[in-house]
Amino acid sequence: DFPILSEQVHGHPLVYLDNSATTQVPSQVLDAVANHYRTSNANVHRGMHYLAHASTDALEHAREVVARFVNAPSVDCVVFTRGTTDGLNMVARGLSHLLQPGDAVVVSRLEHHSNYVPWQQACFSCGARFEVADLTPEGDIDEEDYARLLSAGNVKIVAMTGCSNVLGTVTPVARLARMAHEAGALFVLDGAQIMRHGVVGMQSLGVDYLAFSGHKMMAGTGIGALAGTREALEELEPRDFGGEMVDKVTAARTTWEELPLRLEAGTPNYVGAIALGAACDYLSALGREDIAAYEASLVDHAEAALGEVEGLHIAGSPKERAGLVSFTIDDVHPLDLCTLVDARGVALRSGHNCAQPVLEWLGATSVARLSPAFYNTPAEIDYAVEQISRAAKMLHTARRRG
Repeated sequence: DFPILSEQVHGHPLVYLDNSATTQVPSQVLDAVANHYRTSNANVHRGMHYLAHASTDALEHAREVVARFVNAPSVDCVVFTRGTTDGLNMVARGLSHLLQPGDAVVVSRLEHHSNYVPWQQACFSCGARFEVADLTPEGDIDEEDYARLLSAGNVKIVAMTGCSNVLGTVTPVARLARMAHEAGALFVLDGAQIMRHGVVGMQSLGVDYLAFSGHKMMAGTGIGALAGTREALEELEPRDFGGEMVDKVTAARTTWEELPLRLEAGTPNYVGAIALGAACDYLSALGREDIAAYEASLVDHAEAALGEVEGLHIAGSPKERAGLVSFTIDDVHPLDLCTLVDARGVALRSGHNCAQPVLEWLGATSVARLSPAFYNTPAEIDYAVEQISRAAKMLHTARRRG
């Protein structure tokens, strides 16, 4: 299903283990995109001709598929966005009218910058407190510290990840959301890293908002969705203004369309949305529970294999880890390591992974990250670990000679 995985990289078979950053796209999704452009392409929600109706129907069918995939309250509670970052910024900007001096927003130290900086900036502009829940020594959210922050009062919003993109920590979302609601706060879930690792249902989790990206779940880039309860989405002030999101425009006043259009200004990425719907169908057909179980076994295998590499330190030891294993090696810079293994066809990630607060907690400025998907195999992980060990020895030798 994934033609790119047959590619050769520097004369070696591609071993793609950077799935936490971006997954590859199956032929079924590629075909859906090509077929739409070949047979049904036209702007949506505007024209009265055949292609306009066909394109609009395809977009709204995709919205229905995504709504089922995330168990949204209704189909019009799914807003298409450019991705997780766009969705989280939409919520942070859209809720800023709720914040005033003395109020607080709580995030955790696990957060990706896209679920940290927008809230920090919202608090700075409104004079609200920006609070960060700390971590346990293992890398889980410190729930006692979280409870302490909630008990301080006037917490209006809690924004947390479902899975850390550095430690792989799976957070107890349902419990954290319940605690937030008991404190009178809205709960925003960054779902970027969790959509492939199980059945994520926003109603069962009890969250008010769920943002996620297509490019981490077998769709293309530049597309994602923000799902929410109707009450929560209606609380958002529109961030973008223009075509299709308005009801009536006069010199005196402009009124907004109903959900979801009021939050989708301009021509949407309707082909991207169609791809996202096709990806949801693809994952559902494979079996989301089966995908989660197999990927969990790959992560366990990777953690055990990496643990045998001399001088290697795995980042964190959370109660539940999903999707990835990050690590450092004594006297080896992650960038150098990932550059050398790339020469052998292995794709890993190096850097701070847009999550500097948790890197600071680790006492590191950079990590290497191995993140498998269901199309990977234990043999590929073994090969990658072999190349990691080989590269580390080469770098240690060069260091001694230098």
